[in-house]
Amino acid sequence: MPRSVPRAPDVRFSVDPADIPAEKVARRLHLTIAQFDACKVRLFTRGFPRPDPDTGMYCLEAVDRWRLQRHPALFPELMPRAAAATGADPEKNLGAMAREAYEHRAAEKELRRSNPK
Repeated sequence: MPRSVPRAPDVRFSVDPADIPAEKVARRLHLTIAQFDACKVRLFTRGFPRPDPDTGMYCLEAVDRWRLQRHPALFPELMPRAAAATGADPEKNLGAMAREAYEHRAAEKELRRSNPK
């Protein structure tokens, strides 16, 4: 009994899309295509990634990064280093601030002792 050779599938493995059409961008933003078309100019002024000039497709990763960069406090790793460095990180740790406060109070106490009213 001869064995038949299995036929190779037309698509051997799936490829996740990197560039997507406007309809999928709209869905990614939970908008209809009409809603996306109505507000895309405002989105572009806020730095939303523009479509490729040749294909008209949007870079999915750029869209996702734009979405996350709207919240720099939640995703500081996506911000440029200069912007992240100017965040709310204290210049001194709590120990150094407590030591300064203690020294300041001690100096005031000494000043009051040396200059009684």
